[in-house]
Amino acid sequence: MNIGFLREKGKLMILRQFLHQDPIGISYLFGCGVWAAGAVVDPVGEIEPYLKAAESAGIKIQTVIDTHIHADHISSGRHLARAAGADYVLPSDAVASFSFKPAKDGDMLKLGNVVAKVIHTPGHTPEHVCLLVSDLARAEEPWFLLTGHTLMVGDLGRTELTADPVQGARDLFKSVQRLKALPDHIEVLPGAYAGSVCGRRLSGKPWSTIGFERRNNQGLAIEDEKEFVRFMLVEVPLTLRDAGALRAINSGNEAAAA
Repeated sequence: MNIGFLREKGKLMILRQFLHQDPIGISYLFGCGVWAAGAVVDPVGEIEPYLKAAESAGIKIQTVIDTHIHADHISSGRHLARAAGADYVLPSDAVASFSFKPAKDGDMLKLGNVVAKVIHTPGHTPEHVCLLVSDLARAEEPWFLLTGHTLMVGDLGRTELTADPVQGARDLFKSVQRLKALPDHIEVLPGAYAGSVCGRRLSGKPWSTIGFERRNNQGLAIEDEKEFVRFMLVEVPLTLRDAGALRAINSGNEAAAA
């Protein structure tokens, strides 16, 4: 699905959204058409759609990034990075048995006129990051936020999949305070939508804005940390039996998943 192909005085901003149904998730291709530089975020499934989309847009995939080590599916990230000759990026505090390019809080991912700032947002998993994206051909202010499974439309990412649920909720509370402080106009582009096992009350609409979510997302509206933790520990979805095995595979520890 194409939700952004924008021109400004000959400058091209590329944004493609890929909606997946099995497993339910969302991936993104974004970048700069002028400098033919692109990145793919949270790829799922076969890699050909990303390669074809990049070719069609006239850009090269330079970076493939997973916002966290996923527990609900097997990531296509390393496979896509190898095929595209791209860097494979994970949060700097991710624990993996293979080499990757680390992304730490405050790092800037530069793709020609398009720049993505890394925001460390632990909670759903300890190593989670979001990407705050600007199109410098139009303005220096950020335009949209790729949120992975931290902030989603109508919901927040569950916190008990990979760590102590209380500590995860405390971490998530601190993370979402940073996101809530962003301007209202910032578009929220999440990594999941309705039906995903990574949330409880996800909307079927796969994008929103910070302002709308601040006003209408029940969890995001909570200001007290203790109340937030209590909120995150009720109505928890069914436990994912394969979560540990999938995390092990995505971190390169296939033997532990056997």
